[in-house]
Amino acid sequence: MTKSDMRPVSGWDIALTLVLLTRLPLPRLPERVFERQAQAVWAFPLAGLVVGVLACLTGAIALAVNLPAMLSAALVLIVLVGVTGAMHEDGLADTVDGFWGGFTPERRLEIMKDSHIGTYGVLALILSLLLRWGAIVTLIGAGALWLLLAAAIWSRALMPMLMATMPNARGAGLSHRVGSPSGKAAIAGLILALSLGLLVAGSAAVVPALISGLAALGLARLALAKIGGQTGDVLGATQQIGEIAFLLTLCAAA
Repeated sequence: MTKSDMRPVSGWDIALTLVLLTRLPLPRLPERVFERQAQAVWAFPLAGLVVGVLACLTGAIALAVNLPAMLSAALVLIVLVGVTGAMHEDGLADTVDGFWGGFTPERRLEIMKDSHIGTYGVLALILSLLLRWGAIVTLIGAGALWLLLAAAIWSRALMPMLMATMPNARGAGLSHRVGSPSGKAAIAGLILALSLGLLVAGSAAVVPALISGLAALGLARLALAKIGGQTGDVLGATQQIGEIAFLLTLCAAA
């Protein structure tokens, strides 16, 4: 890696983040850029912004052609899942399967690595999708669909915090390959996410961000107890739980 690539912030970081966290059709990046994966985590909230904008635009178009709120919310949810390739949903399902399907850390990690999905994972996906869909319907009813942006942004800033503060439980996989980011990079992502959230939702973003952060902290402590650290699956589950907690808190105040 060149000296310029070792900088805390690079012009490549946003494109790299979109490659890592979405399935958008992007130009092929130079191989050396992927060596910046740990440094680029400050830009994770910007991936959330892109995903959220696409989802909100889809919802706005659906509502403009007089689709009912429930169907519009379903289309919004499809975009949220589709643009990311369901990677966070997959992480949630694997995490729940592993945490409650095994009795030792080794067995739990083995289950999480298995490509098959179990009962716990299926139930987690069904319940999480229902909660997000219901929350989006509520926001549409309140004329505040755009607040979804704040949830998409903030939930992706939580992942680097776990990466920076927790050991990798597996010593392999995507999270291990990305590496452990610096505390400064993770905190920069939080500051960026909070700033964007305040810009989108004003002071209404503060309490949801706090509740969402506490939910992520709870998951982090559970991961330490169950498997001794974090994995890529745990990071995906963190995004999902963080987004759900944010949305539910918004709905409680709607």
